[in-house]
Amino acid sequence: MPDSTWTRERMMEVSGGYWAACALHAGLKLRVFDALGADGGSVGGVATACSSDGRGMATLLNALAAMGLLRKEGDRFANTPVSLELLCTASPHYLGHILLHHHHLMERWTHLPEAVRSGRPVAVASSHTQDEAEQEAFLMGMFNIASGMAPKVVKALDLSGRKRLLDLGGGPGTYAIQFCLENPGLSAVIFDLPGTRPFAEKTVERFGLSGRVGFAAGDFNEDPLPSGFDVAWLSQILHGEGPEDGVRLVAKAAKALLPGGILLIHEFLLEDTMDRPLHPALFSLNMLVGTEKGQSYSEGQVRAMMEAAGLHDIRRIDLPSPATSAILCGTR
Repeated sequence: MPDSTWTRERMMEVSGGYWAACALHAGLKLRVFDALGADGGSVGGVATACSSDGRGMATLLNALAAMGLLRKEGDRFANTPVSLELLCTASPHYLGHILLHHHHLMERWTHLPEAVRSGRPVAVASSHTQDEAEQEAFLMGMFNIASGMAPKVVKALDLSGRKRLLDLGGGPGTYAIQFCLENPGLSAVIFDLPGTRPFAEKTVERFGLSGRVGFAAGDFNEDPLPSGFDVAWLSQILHGEGPEDGVRLVAKAAKALLPGGILLIHEFLLEDTMDRPLHPALFSLNMLVGTEKGQSYSEGQVRAMMEAAGLHDIRRIDLPSPATSAILCGTR
């Protein structure tokens, strides 16, 4: 019996959904929203500012207006309040990094049938410049996501009395920063690849926490972790690893804790049937096309990893997130 919510119209809408995504991404890549700024502009003015063809820019601007991302009055276009806030690079709430990360993922997703056949990630051509752009989009995109979630997460966790936190694979350090802002007696160490350091140090400095949030460079799969922590935080790290490496990583993180320390694992969690909710199920496909063995995990699978690492009193903390993320907390 087919799902009654899947009508012909919905099928067509989902199938062609990439049209709107590509229009949004093009507007960001060409800096259309920046060119319009607070004052708006004509097609010709925006085309010149964005080094683009007049016909092409007119077509894009009209499409973005139809999507409700721009306003059109006569022959002039203007940003909406939402576009000014989220799509202009000068805004402190700029969301473009994660949206452009989605853009960089699209080529891999077009090869999904190949990944399903082979069970392996797909190779895509990329220049050195694109690699740098993709790295920035990924790291700062994670900052975009975490910036929205972190203030809610830190208030959901009682870290009073805790002194040292390890942010494993912490990227630009968004969570480490928010944990320290919420808990004045806490210091943190971000452990991530060396290329992440400039992004992390710049972000930490921006929040005035250079004296309390440090950076240790390394590969958490290959290198020893620093130790002596009473909190270890793994946010959206586990899904990049296969099951065997996941077991090893959780055990390694647990060993970095002092007795009585807590390990916090933040993930998009599937139900144990593995076929719902929707977001982590689709996210698992994203791991299929992009990683050797990564996947979304169920709560039961993550609990088993934590138990194998000797953790006890494991409990789930649900978060107000549309993407079905939650935290599992265990004590060493």
